Amino acid sequence: MHATAKGHIIQLDGIRFIAVALVLIDHFFSAVNIIPYGKLGVTIFFVLSGFLISRILLKSKEHYVTEPDGFKKYIRKFLIRRTIRIFPIYYLLLAILFILNVPPVREKFLWLALYGTNIYIGVYQTWLGSCDHLWSLAVEEQVYLFFPFLIFFVSRKNLVPWLAFMGVVGVLLRFYFYFSGKDWSVSYVTMPACLDSFAFGGLMAWLQLYKKDIFLKLFDKTWPVLLGLLGWILMQYWNKSFGEIHNIVDVVFDRLVSSIFSFFLIGRAVTGYGGAMKYFLENPVSVYLGKISYGIYLYHNFIYNHYHSGPNHPTVRLIHKIYQHFPVLEGNLTFEACLFSLLTVIVASISWYCFEKPINSLKDRYA
Repeated sequence: MHATAKGHIIQLDGIRFIAVALVLIDHFFSAVNIIPYGKLGVTIFFVLSGFLISRILLKSKEHYVTEPDGFKKYIRKFLIRRTIRIFPIYYLLLAILFILNVPPVREKFLWLALYGTNIYIGVYQTWLGSCDHLWSLAVEEQVYLFFPFLIFFVSRKNLVPWLAFMGVVGVLLRFYFYFSGKDWSVSYVTMPACLDSFAFGGLMAWLQLYKKDIFLKLFDKTWPVLLGLLGWILMQYWNKSFGEIHNIVDVVFDRLVSSIFSFFLIGRAVTGYGGAMKYFLENPVSVYLGKISYGIYLYHNFIYNHYHSGPNHPTVRLIHKIYQHFPVLEGNLTFEACLFSLLTVIVASISWYCFEKPINSLKDRYA
């Protein structure tokens, strides 16, 4: 395992880059894309989040569980670190969008500010324009509301059955929503229907900390990753055979199969890939883009959205100016996707160096 002195696993930054790249490919090629790369990218983020948060909480529990007011210190540390990492850039973005009156921020401000985007989508079975993607951040925040309690108050030996229960609940809820005639978005964005992804991440953390021999047997080879990828590919063929987009495979099984693939993809990165994959995950570009992936994900839909960026949007106006000078590029989706991605990375980099990184340095001071 290639990790820093503080225990930061280097190859996981490369995994973050893969996840956010899949989202960008899906969204920036949305006019022609027929494969749900974005859904896979979000699932990778969920499983990775489940692993990292569970790992942090389990280690923190070991440290504080025997101390007086141990839970108070444990939960305080967790909340401070999560708040410093997640909230500043999120609320800065909402403030800017509110001032610029970017739809639908003013109309749905409380839903957005309270991390209720996914609840709004699930209740009203409608999306929120350029703010659509914030649903996944809402899901993570809602998981953080109960996960610290689960980790602290459930014993080590009983945690795995609880994680299994979470996974079963997630799958069964998607079955229920599908057969009850709910729109596919309800199964996709409702937090309890995402729990199997977080459960796989939690199981991975538990194995790494308490069953190292089993962990190494599961993740010290690359072939399970390839098998998981093959399973995901075969599922896409099965999905297309139905003829309708949001069939039972897409609504119920996609997240489960994607979570299993993500489980092995991430676990192998923890033990450490070799060869070409090692180079890809550990090269400075992948590590850097993974490091700023939160900003990339947060900003990308406002840099450009195929369905909601009108003719007066700055990025659309920039494209038209480029086409005036280089008409041969007009309509080239690859060029457009590369331009949108570059602009997103530039904005995320400015955000990282000017705002996120200085604030993140406060985590060790206050927690």
